[in-house]
Amino acid sequence: MKFAFLLLGVALAFGAHAADHVAAPANTLTAAQQREGWKLLFDGKSTAGWHRYNETTIGKAWKVDGDSLHLDTSHMKDGWQAPDGGDIVHDGAYANFDLRLEWKIATAGNSGVMFYVQEGKQYPYPWHTGIESQVLDNVAADDAKYEKHRAGDLYDLIAAKPGAVRPANEWNRLEIVSDHGHLVEKLNGVVVLETTLWDADWKRLVAGSKFRDMPGFGMFRSGKVALQDHGADVWFRNIMIRELK
Repeated sequence: MKFAFLLLGVALAFGAHAADHVAAPANTLTAAQQREGWKLLFDGKSTAGWHRYNETTIGKAWKVDGDSLHLDTSHMKDGWQAPDGGDIVHDGAYANFDLRLEWKIATAGNSGVMFYVQEGKQYPYPWHTGIESQVLDNVAADDAKYEKHRAGDLYDLIAAKPGAVRPANEWNRLEIVSDHGHLVEKLNGVVVLETTLWDADWKRLVAGSKFRDMPGFGMFRSGKVALQDHGADVWFRNIMIRELK
């Protein structure tokens, strides 16, 4: 009888532990993730918490599509951004963080995930300050021809380890960990780049890039997360962040 109760106790304990680690539905957090301090930046139901860069509202081209935050470019005519679209920024600012999300890009598409973004009229675009993890179709997009412009690259700064990205119209899991200047990026579970921010080597990287004449680019130690409108359909989901001490 004691043995039976022991087995029952083990089973219950294991079941409770396993339940904590069962994958949550899209755009939700498990009990374990909540205890660990994760916060959703997209609730799967609305664009709450997001606004167009340097504005207070969000364009109608950004919409909830199933379980995704989707930039709809079906009304594109000319230019390089969607009508009533534009880059969007989340309200919160973060210094040391673990950011996770999934992205999917249309054929030949280009977009990006930016962090340490500053808002202000002195900065016309979020990429004037924010570091960008490139979102790209590495086969058909124009930027695929250029080193440091491909999916997972820190745009125009550091090339990602190749081979981790999935094709256009398939989901990719991105993780960016920035911990007191130590930056690690994973794409689909693979570490694709690692670097140190803000030191002399970082400053040399910036000086050798297209951002060299943008005061403050890549030097802010706290800022916002932005999603880029580069004129292509792109989808994001399971956007979550955990602040690090």
